[in-house]
Amino acid sequence: MASGFFALFDDIAVLMDDVATMSKVATKKTAGILADDLAVNAEKASGFVSSRELPVLWKISKGSLLNKAIILPAAFLLSAFLPWVIVPILMIGGVYLSFEGVEKIYEYFFHKKGEKQGSNVAEMTAEEAAAHEKKKIKSAVLVDFILSVEIVIIALGTVADQPMQTQIVVVSLVALLATIGVYGLVAILVRMDDFGYQLIAKGQEKNNFLKNIGQGLVKTLPFIIRSLGVIGTVAMILVGGGIFVHNWHVLHDLVHGLPAILGEFLVGIVVGVMALIIYKLSKLVLRKGQ
Repeated sequence: MASGFFALFDDIAVLMDDVATMSKVATKKTAGILADDLAVNAEKASGFVSSRELPVLWKISKGSLLNKAIILPAAFLLSAFLPWVIVPILMIGGVYLSFEGVEKIYEYFFHKKGEKQGSNVAEMTAEEAAAHEKKKIKSAVLVDFILSVEIVIIALGTVADQPMQTQIVVVSLVALLATIGVYGLVAILVRMDDFGYQLIAKGQEKNNFLKNIGQGLVKTLPFIIRSLGVIGTVAMILVGGGIFVHNWHVLHDLVHGLPAILGEFLVGIVVGVMALIIYKLSKLVLRKGQ
């Protein structure tokens, strides 16, 4: 009985060691999507009156957890019964990520900025503010669902050759850490300007040091949001290209002589450009057909 008890502990220790190792690999593979997830959700959770920022973020976080509760079982069922589907889904995800990254670059350089947003949230009626809040939450949860699918599939792809119990623990852990990490950082970011304004107010009463720190926080926040957007865009292209390089031997051999990051970026750009051209042509054909 005692030997069986200690053998169980030994099995658990081995499993935890495997989980720790594979979790590091899976987290590294999904880091690019997490950067974009952070940038997107920081934008989605901002633009509200101060008192509503954290409640809105909490609603988005609950939506994110629900997304993963739907996605994780489906992913494990695929891994158990249709494991050959994982790589094709990864490739489709690679096309999507590359397309999203290239489209952002295209929009930045060639697309005219849309009309300015409507009235300020503070000037809205209670009904308008509630509708605006509901719309942004719905949009954020939808984006989170798409990115969560990619996070789960990429994480699953890194442990596809591991026992099922390791797959379940590792992928679930990565998915949970993604939600906690991303939305925890978003919460800090969206409150950063409020904290800055508090320091400015205290600095006016006591000293300029606090005031300068507060002004720095307020001025830095827009730069941080924009920087995250750039980092997220590059990361999406790298992750998308990396999926193709690691799962398509012809491409791997083609860029083998280049530094890994450069090869993956170039492949991501090519895939993204091709997907963008197909997308634009499809829209053009549909428009002419109407």
